[in-house]
Amino acid sequence: MNQIEVIRARALDGVAHGFLGRRGGLSSGIYAGLNVGIGSGDDIAAVTRNRVLAAEAVLPGAPLQTVYQIHSAEAVTILAPLEDGVRPRADALVTNLPGLALGILTADCAPVLFADVAAGIVGAAHAGWKGALGGVTDATILAMEAIGADRSRIVAAVGPCIARASYEVDSGFLRRFCEDDPANERFFADGKADHHQFDLESYVVARLATAGIGRIEALGLDTYADEDRFFSFRRATHRGEAAYGRQISIIGL
Repeated sequence: MNQIEVIRARALDGVAHGFLGRRGGLSSGIYAGLNVGIGSGDDIAAVTRNRVLAAEAVLPGAPLQTVYQIHSAEAVTILAPLEDGVRPRADALVTNLPGLALGILTADCAPVLFADVAAGIVGAAHAGWKGALGGVTDATILAMEAIGADRSRIVAAVGPCIARASYEVDSGFLRRFCEDDPANERFFADGKADHHQFDLESYVVARLATAGIGRIEALGLDTYADEDRFFSFRRATHRGEAAYGRQISIIGL
């Protein structure tokens, strides 16, 4: 087993956090590395152990809290540790309780970690295109504010996700974003006929800035292009692979 790689954001200095990729872990084959996806089809014993290893790499001794992700704009507030096996249906979670490791799984979607250090409140969001467009980051900020955060103090970091060069979409996808806001056209570059390249990371950063988050860091790491470091749903799909692994991003107090 290789050493687990923990990627950190300068914006979150002083906060226990990490964007983890596939390096380290016990899984093998197409899942090789630190696959934490319970529903991925991987050996569940390996996945369970990988989840423990991931949490230990970021916040030793903290129980890992995750949600059953549904590509929504739903955020849940965790005020007590979840019971074993319980995963609320949502795509973001926030807490002010020390000793919990909040985890978001991705495999091309954008993981976003949040912190208001002064208030002692953190959050994590899974922002795929659907959740990002629906406002999952806005919902996370509102949930943090509901337990005492101030958005003027919240800092956010956007972790490894599929980059524009790797994210080809059709004209219907472009129209969906432009119908929501014509200014969203700026997140698309021309591609082949009737296709475009979508910049998910920049879109998420813009949503955060519009929401009033003053300090935002985007790591600029492409999950699709960097097979050695990251799992990628789209890469697996393009190769005709039957399944794919998931990586995790974690934050806690």
